[in-house]
Amino acid sequence: NSSNNTNIMPSRAHLDELLEAIKGEFDNLTRETSRYQDDHHEYEIKLNQQHQELTNISNTVYELEQAHRSMKEAYEREIMKLKQELEVRDRLLEQQSLQQQAVAAQAQAHAHAQAHAQAQAQAQAHAQAQAQAVQTLNPAPYSQTPQQLPPPNLSSTSPPAYSNQLNKPDIFNNSGSSVDKKTNNTLAPIAPLASSLPNPASNEATSPSSSKTATYSGSKSLTKPQPAEESLIKRAQHNKPIPAFLKDFDAFGSLPYKKQHNDYYLVYNPKIPKKVDISLVHSFDHTSVVCCVRFSKDGKFLATGCNKLTQVFSVETGDLVARLNDESSVSTNGGYDTDTGDLYIRSVCFSPDGKFLATGAEDKIIRIWDLATRTIVKYLKGHEQDIYSLDFFPDGKRLVSGSGDRTVRIWDVYNGQCSLTLSIEDGVTTVAVSPDGSLIAAGSLDRTVRVWDANKGYLVERLDSSNEYGNGHMDSVYSVTFTNQGKEIASGSLDRTIKLWSLKDLDKQPSSVSKSNCEVTYVGHKDFVLSVCCTPDDEFILSGSKDRGVIMWDKETGEPYIMLQGHRNSVISVSVSPVLNPNGGYFATGSGDCKARIWKWERIT
Repeated sequence: NSSNNTNIMPSRAHLDELLEAIKGEFDNLTRETSRYQDDHHEYEIKLNQQHQELTNISNTVYELEQAHRSMKEAYEREIMKLKQELEVRDRLLEQQSLQQQAVAAQAQAHAHAQAHAQAQAQAQAHAQAQAQAVQTLNPAPYSQTPQQLPPPNLSSTSPPAYSNQLNKPDIFNNSGSSVDKKTNNTLAPIAPLASSLPNPASNEATSPSSSKTATYSGSKSLTKPQPAEESLIKRAQHNKPIPAFLKDFDAFGSLPYKKQHNDYYLVYNPKIPKKVDISLVHSFDHTSVVCCVRFSKDGKFLATGCNKLTQVFSVETGDLVARLNDESSVSTNGGYDTDTGDLYIRSVCFSPDGKFLATGAEDKIIRIWDLATRTIVKYLKGHEQDIYSLDFFPDGKRLVSGSGDRTVRIWDVYNGQCSLTLSIEDGVTTVAVSPDGSLIAAGSLDRTVRVWDANKGYLVERLDSSNEYGNGHMDSVYSVTFTNQGKEIASGSLDRTIKLWSLKDLDKQPSSVSKSNCEVTYVGHKDFVLSVCCTPDDEFILSGSKDRGVIMWDKETGEPYIMLQGHRNSVISVSVSPVLNPNGGYFATGSGDCKARIWKWERIT
């Protein structure tokens, strides 16, 4: 027993040592864990502080950006105001110079008239002395000479030109009516002075200076418009009446110039020979309003945009080729990141090679789709409001977009970066790239069409009512397109008109006066014009309107050839196929009646 007790004692002592060691190790681990927890808590506090600092910095940058934009807009308005003041001052100086020259010419003519009057008096006195000395001479020729001489040219031609000019409508005088009236009032007295001169010598002495003065003054703004110019001004007038055949066509079921089909009808202009005809090819039902339609460059496909969905159809067969829907952007509640949860596709555009399709939507994102795989290859983000319009550059490497955030942006399609941002004073509703890719046009809510150099980003033209004849749009511009020659721009507006603008002298100095002008105003729609486009041969312009109609116009004369009533709601979008057939081609319409349709237009020979 004693030996057993002796063996148990060392074992218990060893066990106690092990327990103490374990306890000590546990205490150490507890202290380290507590220290690590403290460190972790401290790091969390620091991370939260840094995150808050980053948020503050981001907010500060955003506020600085907003302040910078506001300052930039204020500076631009101030610069525009100063430019206008300078233009007004230059016009006043020009008026004063013209007035001084006219007064000097009048004074010179008056001095000549007095000198010749004195000479006349001396000649008459001498003649009377001779008559008294020689009774046989006949004095009649001296008294009859003033009646036999023709009046000077100035009195016979110039005053009618001035009066005719001043009696024209205001459209002739928007750029300088005050100069015309002042110049006319100062030059008019010259005519009776000149007409009272008695002999050819006096006529030769006075008419050159007077005629030179009249020619110089008239060359500014008083020259009577030539017949061709008057015709051009008349075509561009804004307040033209609606053609009679477009006023009440929908009130009559049968008219000689109205052709009824199953679910659409055509109204022809009875005053001109029938030149084109239209027929329905395909009709595509959608689940919501069709916001946009666009043909591919080769004319084989048509893309349409509606709520949450982009579709591509074959033009030849009408078959659905692709159905594009970004499911990855849908939130957990089944909606999208918009105010209503909807996602209307506002604009679609094929790349020039037809491999990609760009879509712009109300979630402020541009999506680039690969049509072969039906997948999104790029998201272009940066706009702050809905994207209303897209257009590819001819090389397919860049894309221009217009948004309600008052900016036009140019994107590099391959790296997804914005390479240029152009800011204006109001929301951008529509953009277009010229056929050669050198220019960008944009229409906006401020009733203006702006044209920029696409490479350098500077404004080269501003098309609005400040032009020479004051015949710009009177309401927001909702659609712009370049003609296929690239020398003109067509624009459609909420003022119910379409306008054709010439692009002239775009290499002018920024301070010089614009020569671009409205060439034709197309009047015929009864409500907002929402979309315009040109046929590939630039012979016709097509327009879609809230009045549910599509009108085909003669581009040069502004005459409406034919009105198509093919939808039961607003025609929101119109697109012409770039491919021209021997007898015509195709165009498409998208409407608020949830339909997109492809139509065929043909020339009538």
